[in-house]
Amino acid sequence: MSLSEELIENRLLVEVGWEVCWQLGGIYTVLRSKAPVTTKRWGDRYCLVGPYNPKTASTEFEEIPRTGPFGRACEIMESRGIRVKFGRWLITGKPQAVLIDYMSHFDRLAASKYFLWRDHHIEAGDESEVNEVVLFGFLAAEFFQCLADAMRESDPDDAGSSSDHHGFQFPILAHFHEWMAAVPLLEIRKRQLPVATVFTTHATLLGRYLAANDPNFYHYLPNIDPFGAAKSWGVTNRFGIERAAAWSADVFTTVSDITGYEAEHFLGRRPDVLLPNGLNIQRFSAVHEFQNLHVQYKKQIHEFVMGHFFPSYTFDLDKTMYVFTSGRYEFRNKGFDMFLEGLARLNWKLKCARTGITVVAFVISRAPNRGISSQVLKSQMLFKELRNTIRNVSNDIGEKMLLCQAQGKQLHIDDLIDDYAQLRLKRMTHAWKQSQFPSIVTHDMNNDADDPVLQQLRAMQMFNNPDDPVKVVFHPEFLSGTSPLIGLDYDQFVRGCHLGVFPSYYEPWGYTPMECAALGVPSITSDLAGFGTYVRAHIPDHDQRGMYVVDRRYRTFDESANHLADSMMQILTMDRRERIDLRNRVESTSPLFDWKQLSTYYWEAHKLAIERSLSS
Repeated sequence: MSLSEELIENRLLVEVGWEVCWQLGGIYTVLRSKAPVTTKRWGDRYCLVGPYNPKTASTEFEEIPRTGPFGRACEIMESRGIRVKFGRWLITGKPQAVLIDYMSHFDRLAASKYFLWRDHHIEAGDESEVNEVVLFGFLAAEFFQCLADAMRESDPDDAGSSSDHHGFQFPILAHFHEWMAAVPLLEIRKRQLPVATVFTTHATLLGRYLAANDPNFYHYLPNIDPFGAAKSWGVTNRFGIERAAAWSADVFTTVSDITGYEAEHFLGRRPDVLLPNGLNIQRFSAVHEFQNLHVQYKKQIHEFVMGHFFPSYTFDLDKTMYVFTSGRYEFRNKGFDMFLEGLARLNWKLKCARTGITVVAFVISRAPNRGISSQVLKSQMLFKELRNTIRNVSNDIGEKMLLCQAQGKQLHIDDLIDDYAQLRLKRMTHAWKQSQFPSIVTHDMNNDADDPVLQQLRAMQMFNNPDDPVKVVFHPEFLSGTSPLIGLDYDQFVRGCHLGVFPSYYEPWGYTPMECAALGVPSITSDLAGFGTYVRAHIPDHDQRGMYVVDRRYRTFDESANHLADSMMQILTMDRRERIDLRNRVESTSPLFDWKQLSTYYWEAHKLAIERSLSS
C-alpha cells in the first residue's frame, strides 16, 4: 500500500450537504446514489452531515445509539447546548448521518453573521435562505470541533488511526457540496482544525443566473466581471461564500470541465480534480428483460396516446415513436427551447420524406398548474371505460364461442354480440369522439398565455394538427404510477420511449441522459452539458453506442437546431432491428457510469486533500 493510500485508509470521512435526507435537487441524487460505494469503502468511518428537516427526516432517517467517534461528537455537541440527531440515512448502504437542528438555535444567528463578516469579510444580508445557511454552517463547524475533540480523547485504535509518523495531525477528511454547505469549511480553516477539506461546486451561482438570461453567455464569459454580476443579481453574499470556499479548500473540484471553465473565471481558481457524477447502476439493472420491459411500458404509453389523440384522429401505433425531454423547468438552461425548435424542423423533414412515421414528443417538467385539464381527463376516462367494456364483451364472446364449439353448433358471428352491447359501444364511441385537435398540454396552467413552452409551440403553430407527423404533449407535472393519465413512474416511462433528448444550454452534469443509458434508451445531449463533454472525451464511438452529442458551444442556435433535427431523424427512421441493436449497445455501456467506476475520481481528490493538508 502506498503512503497516500495508507493515509486515506486511516481517516474519517465526513460529507456535508444541504440535501442530506432532504430531496431538493441534484445534490440529493449525487449523495444518495454514491452512498453504497462510499459506505462499502469507508464503513462506519463515513458520515454525512446536513440540516434537520422534521418533515423529510421522518421517512428518510432513523436514529441509532450514539457510538463511535461521530456518536461521541454528537454527545459533546449536546453537552454544549446544540441539538443534533445521530442515525442512519434510510437508503441503500444505510450510511451514518448527523442532522443538525439549526432551526432551534436562531438565537445564535446574529453572532454567526457577525463572525462571518468579522473573520471572512462576507456580509450575510437578511435573506431567509442565507440566514439558514449561515446558522447551519456555524453549527456544523461546531460539529467538526467536537469531532476533533472526541478523537483527541479517544484511544488511537478506536479512532481508526495508524501508528505512522503523521499520527493525529489531520485525522479527519471533510467534503463540502455547494455554497449552501460551505460556511463550516471557512471556519475550519480559521480555527485551524485537524481537517483536510474538499469543496465541490456542482454549478456556479453566477453561471446558473447568467446562462438563463443571456443566449451568448459562453461567448462573453471571459469578459464578465463576477463581482459586478453578483451585485447586479443581488447574490453578493452567496457568491462571497462560494468564492471563499473555493479558495479555502485544500482541494477544489467541479463535476465537469464546462463548470471548471466557469469556476476559473468566476471563482478565480482552476479545479484541481473533476468529479463526474455516477449512478448506482444496480438500481436500474434488468439485464435479461430490458427489451421486454420496453415493449410492456410502450403499450401503456400507447393507451395514453389513444385516449389523448384518437378521439380527434388516428394514426398507426406500429409506426409511432416516443420522444421525451425532462428536467427542472428552466426553459433555456435545460434546452427546452432547442428541443421544441428541433421538433419543428423534424416535423418538416418527416413531411418531406413521407416516411409514414408519427412522433409523439413529451415535455415532462413540473410547472405551475391548477390540475389536470377536464377535457384531457374526460378523454382518458372514457377511453378506459371503452377499453374495459370491450374486454368484458370479448370475454363474453369467448364464452359463447367455447360453448358453441363444445356443443358442436354452427357459429354465427351476429349471435356473438347482442344488441345491447352493440348499442352501448356505439354510445360510448360517440361520447368519446371530438372535433377539436388534441390538446398540447395536459393540465390547466396558472399562466397559460405567458408559459414559455406553450408560447413557443404556438409561435411555431404546432397544435397537433392531423397532417403533422410530430405531435407534442406538455405534461407539467412529474410522472407517477398513480396518475390517471399516463400511469407510469418516471423510470418506467423512460423504458417505454424510443429516445430522450436533452440539448441543454447550461448543465454542469446532467443525469437524464445517463439514466437513459442505464435503462437502455438512446439519448441526445449537448456539448454544454458535463455529461456530453465527458462522453466525448472518454467514449470515442459514443454515437454508435446511442449517446449523441449536439454541438452548441461553438455553433449558432440555428446550426445547433439543424444538428439536433438531423440526429433525431437518423435515430427515429431506423428500422425495428436497428433500434433493438442500438438499445442493446446503449445498455451495455451503462457500467461505465456506475459509481464503482467513477468513485475513483473522489478517492484521488481525497488523497490529494490529505497530502496537501499534511504539507501545509
